[in-house]
Parts: sequence; structure tokens; C-alpha cells
Amino acid sequence: MKILIIGQGNVATNLQVAFARQGMRVPMLSSWEGLETIDPSADVYIYAVKDIALRQVISKVHVAPRALHIHTSGTMPLSVFGADKQHRGVLYPFQTFSKTHIIEDFSTIPVFIEGNGIDDVSAIYSLAQTITSRIFETTQQERERLHVAGVFACNFANLMYAMASDMLAKTSIPFSVLLPLIEETAAKVKSLSPDEAQTGPAVRKDYNVMAHHLDMLKREEESAIYGLLSNEIIRRHKADKES
Repeated sequence: MKILIIGQGNVATNLQVAFARQGMRVPMLSSWEGLETIDPSADVYIYAVKDIALRQVISKVHVAPRALHIHTSGTMPLSVFGADKQHRGVLYPFQTFSKTHIIEDFSTIPVFIEGNGIDDVSAIYSLAQTITSRIFETTQQERERLHVAGVFACNFANLMYAMASDMLAKTSIPFSVLLPLIEETAAKVKSLSPDEAQTGPAVRKDYNVMAHHLDMLKREEESAIYGLLSNEIIRRHKADKES
């Protein structure tokens, strides 16, 4: 099977390495240069590009009708491929990717797939099996909901790490002292629900402590985020007790 990856970013790079570890040579192509003259003999074209550019990039690729076209987006629909690409689908690896931190074991990563009919689903499943055993067929609506859940669990959580790092920047305390806390927080939700694992002044309703924290925060944005998240913790745990 001949596969081409269109894109050279975080997802594309990690996919290429994952395929390479299975003995598969999968070239990466720039998503902006030379797509009009792309090799038309490939069996599969994987589009690992930003959502905002996906439709434009796809429109530049003209190959044989038999080819399978797959995007890796958590939000874009199958219809993004247009009528000229009948064999189309989604292979959405649910993980945070960076080119400077390559995933060591792709087999642990859940991959969510969708296809334009049973034959395309089967082909995408077989392709996904080469790099992971955790494969889930899903709908666009479920995939979209998963993507926004990932934003909360990963991207927003990472923002909290960045803000915590900023708060320690003017002290003698290194960010590394937070790592055991971060690791234990993540470990607890493997055996407890996130609500059961919640600790801290908001869940205890330590209003004096929260007021002191708000006095310490200098930036209005930090205070607003602290207040919003604390109020949401209080609301959730009030609901838990009432239910």
C-alpha cells in the first residue's frame, strides 16, 4: 500500500514516525507546494493540516478516483472532501502531539475513524491497525464532542500549568515542584471519577482562603479565571450533594 501524508506539522510528523516503526515508508509533503503535481499513484492520501486550511489543500489534490482520502481533524466533516473524492474518511488520533516530543508508543493512542460507506471504513480500520489496537468507529457529532472534551482536558489544563509557572516565576521555587502534584492528579482519575478526585479550597468551601488567593492575584484575568473555576467547582459539588 502506497501512502502519502500531506502536511509537515505535529500530527503529520508523529504519524510518519508511527508508520516508520512498523516498517512503512510514508513520505510527508508540504501542504502548500506542488500539490497540483502530486504523485497520483498512491492508494491513500492523509491530510494532516490545520482545519482552516483543509478545504483549500484538498481542492489542490487531483488523483485517480480509486484513491482513499483521509483527514485527521477532530471537527471537520466528511463533506469537506467534495464530490470528486468518493472514497473518503477520518482517522483522528486522540492525543496531544509535538514535533519536538515524538510519541514513543503509538499503540496506546485511541484512534477514532469514520468513512463514506462500509468499504472505506474497513480500509481505514485496516490502516489504523498498523499503528494502534485502540480503534473506535464514531460519528461526526461524537467526534466533535470528543474534540472539545480534549480541549478542556489537555489544552486548558496546560494553560493552567503555564499560569502556575508564571506565579512561581518571581520566587525561588522551580516549576518542577508541581510535577508530583500534576502526576498524582492525573493518576487519581484512573480509579476515581473527576468529581470524586476533586480537592482544594472551593470543594471545601474555604471562602477565606479563596478571598486571600484573589487578593494575591495581580492580573484581572487571573482573578476572573480563579473565580469562574472556583464557582464551577462549588456548583458541581452542591449538585452532587443534592442528587
